[in-house]
Amino acid sequence: MLMKSEIILKDIHFFAYHGVLPQEAVVGNEFVVNLTLEVDFTPAMQSDDVADTVNYAEVYEVVKTEMQQRSNLLEHVAGRIAHRLLDDYPTITSVDILLEKLNPPMEANLHSAAVHLVLP
Repeated sequence: MLMKSEIILKDIHFFAYHGVLPQEAVVGNEFVVNLTLEVDFTPAMQSDDVADTVNYAEVYEVVKTEMQQRSNLLEHVAGRIAHRLLDDYPTITSVDILLEKLNPPMEANLHSAAVHLVLP
């Protein structure tokens, strides 16, 4: 039987200093991360043991660490997060990340600017 299983972290909020404009490195901004990890958690379904899955508290800490490291581009941050998760957790087969910058500093009335990255 084919099964697709995912671990999802929704609407993780961070304050960080990403951006191309010099002022963004000083004043910072609000960011939201949504993350979907494809993981076969069949063993955890049977064992009820966190060791048999990907611990989402640990995943959060990885995302938090990468969000604290300043970058000019959201693309760079999203790429770092995705690659680090794939490297650190061999049972993750796919990372889908949506990274939003709320109220970006530009002359437009918009909620956010975002990048969406999916890595197999």
